Amino acid sequence: MEEMNVTNETIEEIAAADSAVDTQATEEAPAAEAAPAEAPAEEAPEAAPVEAPAEEAPAETMADYAGEIDSSMRDIKVGDILEGTVVGVTDTEVTVDLSYAAEGIIRAKDYSAEQGFSIKNDVHPGDEVKAVVVKLDDGNGNILLSRRQATETLAWQKFEDLLAEKRAIEVTVKEAVKGGVVTFINGIRAFIPASKLSLDYVEDLTTFVGQTIPARIIQAEREGKKLILSSRDVLRERRSEAKAARKAAIKEGAVLDGKVDSLQSYGAFVSLGDGIDGLVHISQITNTKRLNHPKEMLSVGDEVKVKVIGVKDGKISLSMKALAEVPEETKQPAARETGRKGDKERSTGRDRDQEEKVEIPKTEELTTSLGDLLKGIKLD
Repeated sequence: MEEMNVTNETIEEIAAADSAVDTQATEEAPAAEAAPAEAPAEEAPEAAPVEAPAEEAPAETMADYAGEIDSSMRDIKVGDILEGTVVGVTDTEVTVDLSYAAEGIIRAKDYSAEQGFSIKNDVHPGDEVKAVVVKLDDGNGNILLSRRQATETLAWQKFEDLLAEKRAIEVTVKEAVKGGVVTFINGIRAFIPASKLSLDYVEDLTTFVGQTIPARIIQAEREGKKLILSSRDVLRERRSEAKAARKAAIKEGAVLDGKVDSLQSYGAFVSLGDGIDGLVHISQITNTKRLNHPKEMLSVGDEVKVKVIGVKDGKISLSMKALAEVPEETKQPAARETGRKGDKERSTGRDRDQEEKVEIPKTEELTTSLGDLLKGIKLD
């Protein structure tokens, strides 16, 4: 009976061992069922190329709209100058996108003061504009703006800079009025007096209407809205620059065409064009004869050909006789043209050579006999 003496601990160990065996059998059975029978090897079809997946657009975040959000939330005050884009145009007003919670409205009368302005013809969607805030709410939730006022503010700042720099600009004459002409710069009316319009006297101011001319601001008063220009000052400077450049290009030895401008006792002034003139000294007019005055050979208005014989300190010396071929028979002797000592001595020598030559008789011809001396003498 000792063999049948089994303790409870022994029974528990046997049961645990059986359970482990059952668990292992259960795990191996499905694996065996899943394994397919080996089939004869077949040639696998060629794999189709796999397309790369399209790149996905990066996801938008709040950071991408930070600029727009900040712009729409910015603090706007009356008097601020804002920039925007025209999005609508009617006969009476212009709508502007300000990248803000509210749109801007510019009435037609506040858009431009330029003569001939047409809101329908001169303003288009997409135009970039600057305008000053007149009112934060026009009654319809929009910001009331004035481009005209902003233009004036910015323009006067520019005018003051141009005046200080003395910079020339191009302007187009819009109309002729009493005493001058009118033009517009950045929408601001400017006046050019008749005396400041040209280098020459202007008889008919209307001939300048429509012309684009150079000008410079000579007076800018923001308070009185007085803007005065001068075209003559710019033209005078440009003429001086052209004259200096032309004069610098004239070199000694050059042969030029000119016109006698004036006659003086010491020579003739010859105009070479572009306001440049040179002097032909009286001694350089001709070498065929001596002149007492240039008018003996020249008259004002005569067209002449001259040679440059000197350029010094901005003065141009010219010669006409340097270009003339003088026949030998017309040349006067040098001694008679000058009164120098050497010439006088040469003249004296020539005078001696021209004196009558005296031949001295031979000795025998000088002998006189007594009979010859007494011949013809009567004795009482």
